[in-house]
Amino acid sequence: MSGFAAIGECMIELSGANGDQWRMGFAGDTLNTTWYVRALTNPDFAVDYVTAFGDDPFSVKQRNFLRDNGISTARSPTIVGSRPGIYAITLTGTERSFTYWRNDAAARHLADDPDVLARSLDSRQVIYFSGITMGILSPRNRQNVLNAVSSARRQGSLIVFDANYRARLWENADTARQVLSNAFHVTDIALPTFPDENTLFGDATPTDTAARIAGYGVREIVVKDGTEPALVVAGGASTEVPASQAHAVDTTGAGDSFNGAYIASRLAGLDPLVAAANAHKVAARVVEFHGALAPMEEAQKAFKA
Repeated sequence: MSGFAAIGECMIELSGANGDQWRMGFAGDTLNTTWYVRALTNPDFAVDYVTAFGDDPFSVKQRNFLRDNGISTARSPTIVGSRPGIYAITLTGTERSFTYWRNDAAARHLADDPDVLARSLDSRQVIYFSGITMGILSPRNRQNVLNAVSSARRQGSLIVFDANYRARLWENADTARQVLSNAFHVTDIALPTFPDENTLFGDATPTDTAARIAGYGVREIVVKDGTEPALVVAGGASTEVPASQAHAVDTTGAGDSFNGAYIASRLAGLDPLVAAANAHKVAARVVEFHGALAPMEEAQKAFKA
């Protein structure tokens, strides 16, 4: 087993500058995490992003962007006639809101062919996916992803999952609860965010979130909670790890960068508490930049600080 693969959607990101000037980039929750895994692991360590691309010029730019930054795309298919989804970030102070155009995005077809998906995940040391990955897919493709992840896990891959609940992606809350619960059942490391879990499952505290997820059989859980301490449950112990101080200008990539740094730390053999502390440091640096993808070298400096 070797390498890391994440499953999800690479979107065009529009982030505001001054007035009506916008900067175009590429992002998406699992892609953001992949960016930081790439930044914080050895360059020889294989990092892949498993998605589906359109056949338009912007999809070509996506593939080139990933390649140029050391991220491969495994067997990700090209969907003829499709194009990337788009989102725009609007900031009020440091808090962000999003506007999306993604209904016909190519990534919705990433699991159309279960055999191709399975080959993209074959022999990976770590596989990462999220509730957003699941939310954009059809019911059949959601099951294809769960089947592929479960099969990879039986073959020895470590599965990492962040429920990352976004109500607008789901038919209804009951469907989201069922699908995300099924995903937790095939997960080794869970990286949920407390406000999301509170909204969907009604958990009163991060401890309640960790207890519920442990009930699915997950043995390593890190409950993120913004600038509050992260709750780490691993090895039979439950410990709060304080957040790092930051001069935030844009919190878009906070949780995703935390996840990437946590995964990179665990890949390096560091224990969960050290991994969470490293993740806080990286997230604190990332929110000091606009957009989801801070420069890799800045993430590296924070990781080593």
